Amino acid sequence: MSATKPPREEFPESDPEDTSEELTEVVCLESDLQDGQMMEVEVGQHSVLLSRTEGEYSAIGNQCTHYGAPLSQGVISGNTVRCPWHGACFNIHTGDLEEYPGMDCLPCHKVKIQNNKVYVSVNKKTLKQEKRVKRMGAAVAGVTHTVLLLGGGAASLICAETLRQENFGGRIIMVTRDDLLPYDKTRLSKVMNVENDSILLRRSEFFYQHDIEVWLRKEAVSVDTDMKTVAFEDGSVQSYDHLLISTGCRAKGLDVPGTKLDNVRMLETPEDARHIHTACLGSDVVLVGTSFVGMEVASYLVDKASSVTVIGSSELPYQNTLGREIGKVSMMMLTEQNVKFYMNENVTEIKGVDGKVKEVVLKSGKVIPADVLIVGIGIKPNSEFLRGSKILTDSKNFVPVDRYMRTNVPGVFCGGDLATFPLAMAKNRPVNIGHWQMAQAHGRIAALNMLDKQIELSSVPFYWTVLLGKTIRYTGFGEGYTDIVMKGALEDRKFLALYIKNDEVVAAASLNYDPAASAVAERFAAGKVITKKEAESDDLSWLQLSKTRLPSSLLLDTSAVRR
Repeated sequence: MSATKPPREEFPESDPEDTSEELTEVVCLESDLQDGQMMEVEVGQHSVLLSRTEGEYSAIGNQCTHYGAPLSQGVISGNTVRCPWHGACFNIHTGDLEEYPGMDCLPCHKVKIQNNKVYVSVNKKTLKQEKRVKRMGAAVAGVTHTVLLLGGGAASLICAETLRQENFGGRIIMVTRDDLLPYDKTRLSKVMNVENDSILLRRSEFFYQHDIEVWLRKEAVSVDTDMKTVAFEDGSVQSYDHLLISTGCRAKGLDVPGTKLDNVRMLETPEDARHIHTACLGSDVVLVGTSFVGMEVASYLVDKASSVTVIGSSELPYQNTLGREIGKVSMMMLTEQNVKFYMNENVTEIKGVDGKVKEVVLKSGKVIPADVLIVGIGIKPNSEFLRGSKILTDSKNFVPVDRYMRTNVPGVFCGGDLATFPLAMAKNRPVNIGHWQMAQAHGRIAALNMLDKQIELSSVPFYWTVLLGKTIRYTGFGEGYTDIVMKGALEDRKFLALYIKNDEVVAAASLNYDPAASAVAERFAAGKVITKKEAESDDLSWLQLSKTRLPSSLLLDTSAVRR
């Protein structure tokens, strides 16, 4: 990378003191909103979220900076609004991001009350700006402290950004074996014919601007915690003062004859996704595995492949995560699109002709024609390079950390899919959760504690999966649940599932029931118990789903006031 820094092209931070020309409009009557309520209003065709707490009105951008969801349809609690789609949280007074998976903050606008009318002013310079990057510093000359980030995923990126947001002036080096800058890996199984450029989380200018070095195509092979050095495959060695290990996991392959045949595929990179997309067009496709990735790929291929067959080792998809009921619904959704399922099955052999996949043999003896075989049966942690170091790994080769993301070695942190960490909402039970949002939270907490902030991890897990354009949202930690309370109707594909353990709700999943999952997540985040009795009640007021208001119709034609 060149040492010359180009002009910043990312979304700039709004300056609340900017006195340039503004667009001001009357958006509602003062009586339209009560405390704890919010509504969407428009100023110059710009969508604004207007809210009121403790008598104070606030206005911020209304589109979530993650995927653009309308926050007015989300959940407001205290000074926070939570996105209805994927659970990102923003401060309603400042627009600052407070919980992931969003990455950027929202623009903040001025509010004035006059003659029982609420006026919102939007700076014309930022009228079309839907997001802003939080203020970040850069390296300071003479500061030699080095933070080394192993891995180019969500945890490393957020760690680097948080360090600069907190005015860390030392050197930051992110090292990844990928040949791409950090990108949105959640999209690979949802939009497989994806261009690299469209999924980058930050562009190269961003890293230059904030003095974050990114070393691509470089893999760590060992760590010496006594010398505070990391050795790489190319023979180079880099010293560090603080180290974050976030090298993630890789796909687990089948251990049967025939895995070396052409068109036996696993999904790990954008290049893999594109190859799978191309190979599957008009082909007979067999997928092994009914995890979230496997089911999403099957969903993606229903209108592209000649046939899609799914092999699962359990009776139903998602059986150990979302449960039998949702497993049945998801299986039915795909079956209606002519996807065939062979459950309680395993692959015993892959047969080929001229070096290419031709048939897949199951333990039952069933033989399935296949032009392409996609394997999604689990993951293996990328922790081999830690062998021989003083950094502890557990029996499954994951890295245990404490609530501050610290390993057993001072100055060494771990985050993302590789980490086993204490989950606050599960009474600090050690868990391994491979969710994008949790990896981001890990990165932030690691950065803050590298700076001795003593901040504990408190995020509530939130993830989502997409089938045939419909999104199932999940929040909490439901492992070991003993009962499910269903709201809505599974057959209508509009439901909220509440997972019960010890007479309390420990997780929730929803389909076409927004913003219920976000409402449950907000209860979890606030540490408020949802009892089984509440869950079973027909009264859903505890979900607080009625906090969004519409402005008075008398104001719909109000003209803009410019100054």
